[in-house]
Amino acid sequence: MGSAARVLVVDDEHALRRLLRLYLEKEGYEVLEADDGLDALSRLRRGGIDLALVDVMLPELDGFEVVRRIRTESGIPIILITARGEEAQRIAGLELGADDYVVKPFSAPEVVARVRAQLRRARGHFGGQEPLRIGSVELDEDARRVTVDGREVELTRREFDLLAALLRDPDRAHTRDALLEQVWGSTYLQPKTVDVHIAGLRRKLGEALRISSLRGVGYRLES
Repeated sequence: MGSAARVLVVDDEHALRRLLRLYLEKEGYEVLEADDGLDALSRLRRGGIDLALVDVMLPELDGFEVVRRIRTESGIPIILITARGEEAQRIAGLELGADDYVVKPFSAPEVVARVRAQLRRARGHFGGQEPLRIGSVELDEDARRVTVDGREVELTRREFDLLAALLRDPDRAHTRDALLEQVWGSTYLQPKTVDVHIAGLRRKLGEALRISSLRGVGYRLES
């Protein structure tokens, strides 16, 4: 795995943190802990964290607020830990910028699998591929870089992944649900989430790419 990924586990239950630490360290991850939201935010802002597991119900600052604040500064994967039956909360967390969620009571091996999947997605698991190009736009998945006429364009992680999904399969109708599953790894988000990120791509790429809206369906990247 190379250098060990650093995972921050945020929960006010010591036993749960200890359980997750045991399983994550067994898989070779370096584990840090925080028992409240303010401590979690402080640790995240120091940098050096590759992924955070964050309980929703936290003292001082709840998990939603931790996600909301850190998303203005960092794009690291965040997996929320929620209680069973809180579907509305899970959706709210994803819309704030969380990448995934697990429901208590959970299987520790399942959490490890989700951590592995999110880290793989964040680091880019299409290694060794040729850059994707249409017109003057080039997207390099290995370097996580997008250029227009050789000039680098700064995209958020989600905008980058969304553009990559469209570039891999141009001239095809992509439904919003399919894009949510491919880019966010979940269909629990509102379809409007895709619309917002498409608007961001259009604003940043201008006339270099044409992304057509398909009424009642989704989007198509014109080649």
